[in-house]
Amino acid sequence: MSESELLERASAGEAEAIRVLYRRYAPRVYAVVRRILGDEDLAQDSAQEAWVRAIRALPSFRGEARFSTWIHRIAVNAALQLLRRHETLRRREGEGLPEEAPLPPPPGDVLLEARLEQALACLPPGMRQVLILHDVEGYTHEEIAELLGVTPGTSKSQLFKARARMRQLLRPALVEGPMEGEEREVWGI
Repeated sequence: MSESELLERASAGEAEAIRVLYRRYAPRVYAVVRRILGDEDLAQDSAQEAWVRAIRALPSFRGEARFSTWIHRIAVNAALQLLRRHETLRRREGEGLPEEAPLPPPPGDVLLEARLEQALACLPPGMRQVLILHDVEGYTHEEIAELLGVTPGTSKSQLFKARARMRQLLRPALVEGPMEGEEREVWGI
């Protein structure tokens, strides 16, 4: 079945077509919200909310963009809305979400990935969001500005600062060890 047929059936409410769309795109939806939110529980809530919104809005999907682009945009918006909600609650309660939420290591060079995740967690939320949306997800500064409610210049500035901070955090530093003249590498994070 072609994607357009699948979308047509899902728009009509056919449960099996909706399940196929979900199985096909759920990993990507979860991955993007997980990177934005930095928390597994919040990411699950946000991904679920994105799918609820997408299924409700499916009859209005016009096909001007690919479905993957459309659902990705819904997922990003759901994650950002959840962040704003939590920020509002944090301000009201006077306590915050943890600044450094651990991310599960993806497959590959585990040490490097752990250092990258730790460095990302050290970034302020605005910098982290812009860095992920631009460098990982491929959004333009104009799109990021629209999503986050900032100007494209602010997006560019945040990206510049985030990259500089990541370089600083990931750069090894040499320190003198316990034995005279012995040097060893220590990482910035």
